[in-house]
Amino acid sequence: MAKAYTPGLKVAARTTHRARRLLPIAGDVRVAVGDTVAANDVVAETFMDGDITPMNMANRLSCPANEVASLMLKQIGESVEQGEPIARSKGIFGAFKTEVASDATGTIEQVSSVTGQVMIRGAAIPVQVRAYLSGTVVEVLPKEGCIIENDVMFVQGIFGIGGETEGVIQVACSNHEETLEADAITGDMKGAVILGGARMTAAALRKAIEVGAAAVVSGGLDDQDLKELLGRDLGVAITGSEKIGITVIVTEGFGDIAMAARTWRLLADRAGRTASVNGATQIRAGVMRPEILVPLEPGENENEIDPTLAKEAGMLDLGTTVRVIRDPYFGLLGEVSALPTEPAVLGSGSRARVLEVRFPDGATAIVPRANVELIEG
Repeated sequence: MAKAYTPGLKVAARTTHRARRLLPIAGDVRVAVGDTVAANDVVAETFMDGDITPMNMANRLSCPANEVASLMLKQIGESVEQGEPIARSKGIFGAFKTEVASDATGTIEQVSSVTGQVMIRGAAIPVQVRAYLSGTVVEVLPKEGCIIENDVMFVQGIFGIGGETEGVIQVACSNHEETLEADAITGDMKGAVILGGARMTAAALRKAIEVGAAAVVSGGLDDQDLKELLGRDLGVAITGSEKIGITVIVTEGFGDIAMAARTWRLLADRAGRTASVNGATQIRAGVMRPEILVPLEPGENENEIDPTLAKEAGMLDLGTTVRVIRDPYFGLLGEVSALPTEPAVLGSGSRARVLEVRFPDGATAIVPRANVELIEG
């Protein structure tokens, strides 16, 4: 049988997933191998140096730089509060002394006899890494973090914004083809992962932010709505750091595109369950897709996995479900019905490897293999 390989999005009713949770700098790991953790549990913690506040003390005391140290009321290593006097001038004949108050709360780190500058280091900034995925700690990386494992229902999106979050899945649309409008978002969706259907409108996203939802997942999004939401063109190759108060995941693409029926059904069937969601997307080298993870109970969905039918990752063969990612069939799902071995001449006159896709309505189309992505799982 003819075979080919292509990138793809994974949609799996059940798979074993490992979440690697790492600190940005060395710190303390607060879990051990075998521990069971919830998504919101802190698994590792460290402290980053606080900000430096410089004070030109020689200028403020009207003295030479080499005299600043002798005029300090607080010494290196001592804690100070903002507004607290930390230096005093000699004055004139012992009178008319000038006191200088600290510009910040922290610790005096340096007093320079060359520049006359006093450096105040702010309080250490705590950095915590949470589990993100409920599950079992299967490996501890000393001073770095840990790896958490669980069996999950796993859905990758095509694009997302916003970082990691978690919440209970609530269904806002009655089917996978329904547009997610603002009136479908209700006050009881605070902290929820809202499941839409087709395109999500800018008004719906604003309403979701207003009610305090954790995330919105739907099939499509208009690029103008995205620009309106962010207040700017995205224009970057990696997302996830946006501070808009919500995480947004698009499962199919830009425009008025319905969510794949199987994806919607998998998520809708788990309404009321807690999902871990990450909108981070990277489209250059080291591709990273947004994801929705729903931890499963023992035995759940086991009948949807047949190890004898497992395919090699990225393998494309007859019957494989694919999504077309270029016009004129952009966003349509279908099955591979033929894999010609010889390159074909395209409308542009160029030659390329192609495949035949059969769409749900029975129609077929010849599409360059580079213009499809695999729907795995």
